[in-house]
Amino acid sequence: MARLVLKPGKERSLLRRHPWIFAGSVAELDGRARPGDTVEVAAADGRLLAKAAWSPESQIRARVWSFDSDATIDHAFFKRKVAEAVARRAAHPLLAGQAGLRLIHGESDGLPGVIADRYGAVVVLQLTSAGADKWRAAIVGALVQATGCAAVYERSDSDVRGLEGLPPVAGCVHGELPAGALTIAENGVVMEVDVVGGHKTGFYLDQRDNRLLTGRLAAGRRVLNCFCYTGGFSLQALAGGAASVLSIDSSGPALAIAQRNLAHNPGLDASRAEWREDDVFQALRALRAEGRKFDLIVLDPPKFAPSAAHAERAARAYKDINLLGFRLLDPGGILMTYSCSGGIGLELFQKIVAGAAIDAGVDARIIHRLAAAADHPVGLAVPEGEYLKGLACQVG
Repeated sequence: MARLVLKPGKERSLLRRHPWIFAGSVAELDGRARPGDTVEVAAADGRLLAKAAWSPESQIRARVWSFDSDATIDHAFFKRKVAEAVARRAAHPLLAGQAGLRLIHGESDGLPGVIADRYGAVVVLQLTSAGADKWRAAIVGALVQATGCAAVYERSDSDVRGLEGLPPVAGCVHGELPAGALTIAENGVVMEVDVVGGHKTGFYLDQRDNRLLTGRLAAGRRVLNCFCYTGGFSLQALAGGAASVLSIDSSGPALAIAQRNLAHNPGLDASRAEWREDDVFQALRALRAEGRKFDLIVLDPPKFAPSAAHAERAARAYKDINLLGFRLLDPGGILMTYSCSGGIGLELFQKIVAGAAIDAGVDARIIHRLAAAADHPVGLAVPEGEYLKGLACQVG
C-alpha cells in the first residue's frame, strides 16, 4: 500500500478528524497508487494517522475512509458503514414514515463522495469522488442488503466529478426502475420524482421540513414561490390553506411536473394555483410594476456560489433577489429565503439579507432559522457540510 506523507504541521486537521487532505498539505506519495486506491496517511514524523482514498486529479488529494490507521478498507467496511447510516435514519423519530429519505450523506456518514437517496423502493446513488467510484460495486451491494430496495439508479453526473478526473455515469446498477411515474408521499402531499432527468437525485429532500413549515405558515396568505422547480413548496402551501399560490420557474419541464403533482393531489384546490414560466429576477420586477403584493414569499434559488471564489458575484445576486422579495411583501408578510451555496456562509448570508431589508426600507426580524432536514446531518468536524441555510423574516 502506498503511503501519503504530509508536510510538517499539516496533520493538525486530521487530528481534529477533518477528512480532507489538500494538495498543498502533501509532501510526497511513497509508492504507486491509482485514482481511488486506498493509501496510508502519515505525518511528517512517520506517525500513521488514517486510511484514505487517493485522488491525484483533485485539489483534495485524499479523503479519509477511517481515522483508524489499522482499519481494513474492503467490502466488509462498506457493508458496515452503509448499514450504520441506514440504521441511524430508521431510528430517528422525526424521519419515521418518510418515503423520500437521504440514506447516506457523504462525509457526515463517514463515506466521502457517497450520496444515496431513497424514493420508495428505488435508491438513487451519486458517487462524486475517485474513492467512492472505485468501490461502486461494494456500495451498491451494501445498499441493496441494507434497504431491500427493488432498484438502484446511479446519478453520478454532477460537474464535481470532472474535478476528480471522472466521467459522468448514469443508469440502473441494480434492478429496474418501475414503469410509469415514480411518486412519493411527503407529509401528506404526493410528489412525482424524476430520478433520470431531475435535479440532483430527482428531488430536494433537504427542504422537507422547510416545506412543511411553509404549509403551516401559509393559511389564508397570498403566497409567491420563486424557483419553484416541481412545486414542493407550492403544494405544501396549498395543503396548508393558502388563499393563492403563484409559482415561478424558468424551466418548462419542471413546471409541467409541478402541474402533474397538483393533479396527483385532488384534495388541493387547483383554482388557487397559478404557474408562470419566466426568469425569476425579471418576473419579480414585473410583479412590482404591476403593484402585486404577497403575504408569504419563498426564495429558493439555485447555487449562485459553488465555491468561495464566486462569493462576491453571488452576494450581489442574493442581495438583488431578497431586495425584490422584501418590496413585494405587505406589512406582516414573511420572506422565507435560502442559499444552498457552499461559498456563502450563514453569517454572510444573514448580512446580505439584512442589507436587502435596509435598502427595501423595511423593518424585518428573523422568526425562524432554516436548515436541511435531519437526514442531512452535518459532521461537527466538517462544517463545510452545512451548505443549506435559510431565514424566515417577518416585516412590519
